Amino acid sequence: MAHRNAQKDPQLPRSDLAGEHKYGDAGQLVIAAMFVLTWICDTFILKYTTFLNQHVPNAIRLPLGIVFFSVSAFLASKGLYIVFGEKRENPGVIRKSVFGVIRHPIYLSEILLYLGLLMLSLSLAATLILGIAIFFLQHIAKYEEKLCLVRYGEEYNRYIRDVPMWVPRLWKRQR
Repeated sequence: MAHRNAQKDPQLPRSDLAGEHKYGDAGQLVIAAMFVLTWICDTFILKYTTFLNQHVPNAIRLPLGIVFFSVSAFLASKGLYIVFGEKRENPGVIRKSVFGVIRHPIYLSEILLYLGLLMLSLSLAATLILGIAIFFLQHIAKYEEKLCLVRYGEEYNRYIRDVPMWVPRLWKRQR
């Protein structure tokens, strides 16, 4: 089978979920380890690509880092609770809370966590890993959206039209 569809795959523990990319979790773990290792080595040991720290003051970087960490924690906690906190009897497209604002709040929380760390130390080497993470998360998000389109059809198509993928709209779309 080309993808893991929760509706048809009895090995998946949650039949109310559409499925996920088979390398999604492992890929995120590998990228997270690469990012943290690169960020720590460059920030505290090698210091090869952290020269921007001299030009951007802590008074700017620290508040930005705190904002990124806070939004990341909020999106992750809300998103993970909504998806995994309770089993839905009638599976469908989730539009409540953070899922009514952006389609991938959990993945966005991961990106914001990395950005928060980058604000603490502007490591260009770690920024490269962030680029890889964004590319990977975009890939698995698109893959999972295809699974949702297969499972939920027009309901998910409307969701795609109504709710942006990554950046919240400041105003409601007119139909």
